[in-house]
Amino acid sequence: MDTKSPVMPAAPVQTSAERVAVPILAAISVSHLLNDLIQSLLPAIYPILKDNYRLDFGQIGLLTLTFQMSASLLQPLVGTFTDRKPQPFSLVVGMGFTLVGLLTLSQAHSYPLLLLGAALVGMGSSVFHPESSRVARMASGGRHGLAQSVFQVGGNAGTALGPLLAAFIVVPFGQGSIAWFSAVALLAMLILSAVGRWYRDRLVELKAKPKAAQKTSPVSRGRIAVSITILMLLVFSKNFYMAGLTSYYTFYLIEKFQLSVQDAQVYLFIFLGAVAAGTLLGGPVGDRIGRRYVIWISILGVLPFTLLLPYASLFWTAVLSIIIGLVLASAFSAILVYATELVPGRVGMIAGLFFGLSFGMGGLGAAALGYLADATSIETVYKLCSFLPAIGLFAYFLPKIEKARG
Repeated sequence: MDTKSPVMPAAPVQTSAERVAVPILAAISVSHLLNDLIQSLLPAIYPILKDNYRLDFGQIGLLTLTFQMSASLLQPLVGTFTDRKPQPFSLVVGMGFTLVGLLTLSQAHSYPLLLLGAALVGMGSSVFHPESSRVARMASGGRHGLAQSVFQVGGNAGTALGPLLAAFIVVPFGQGSIAWFSAVALLAMLILSAVGRWYRDRLVELKAKPKAAQKTSPVSRGRIAVSITILMLLVFSKNFYMAGLTSYYTFYLIEKFQLSVQDAQVYLFIFLGAVAAGTLLGGPVGDRIGRRYVIWISILGVLPFTLLLPYASLFWTAVLSIIIGLVLASAFSAILVYATELVPGRVGMIAGLFFGLSFGMGGLGAAALGYLADATSIETVYKLCSFLPAIGLFAYFLPKIEKARG
């Protein structure tokens, strides 16, 4: 039985994985790009909404909190449910929520309707991320870090493109032009329909095969609990800091360097492009050198640059932002795959928990920093946030699970 297990099933499974991995990973990554492009329109249009509705920074932060909380609170529930009962076409349903939220934002004429639109977009995200993360893992052929990075880089690329498209479409043509992006949501629904059919067929194929032995965690339950807590602290550090950059970066550049809204959006695009590149690097590097080391370097290693950022000129602000985005973003793929290795067989729950935590921390961070900016200034917010990556010191206590597996 021992000789049959590694030899007989391995060849056909690997061949199948190699055959389907490229198109499915590409499809799910492109869908992630389209999903997050739509979501990134919200912070990208904050300067317009601030002027049109005379919002203060606290209300801007509350918009982000509404979006992030509707995404974060539901994701672990969705992930836990789909671990038990996978839902191949739930991805299309989730994108439908995003589409309705997008149209609501485009036609909203009051602050409560803006909050409703933000909540609907967040609900779409809560359905999309756990199941799409599972699809990426199923299509990985065993290279989980690479697959997670390819999946996530699509989302980061979409997040980077959103502000650029907002600068050249929404800023000149106004809030109503957000509705034009409904074509993006419809395209994503078509792609996700095809992914859903592959996912459904793959589930049938897996059910027909003999069940493999259940994997167990390489560490004890107590160590798992401590490790997951540390990983949550690291995600808090990363996302609280990133919330300050993404939600208020344009305001920071406008206030400190007197840039126009369009010029500030271009700088935001450059920063988010660096985030996308860092995300792509994190997974493969983690596959090669170990995810614990990537987590350690990416969180704590960014500290010198975040400390310098509030005191830099415009040129060096751009340079430091690129370095910060590149290094800090490499952490999340490594964190997510590391967590799934700590708790085998619970991909949906782990993806939902950590994506949800990311959104939740981002939302709380944006709201808290918005009220702090109202009470002090954007520059003060950036100075205080610069110390957050020091939490990366806790990565020292993560177990070396690669060695534990031998």
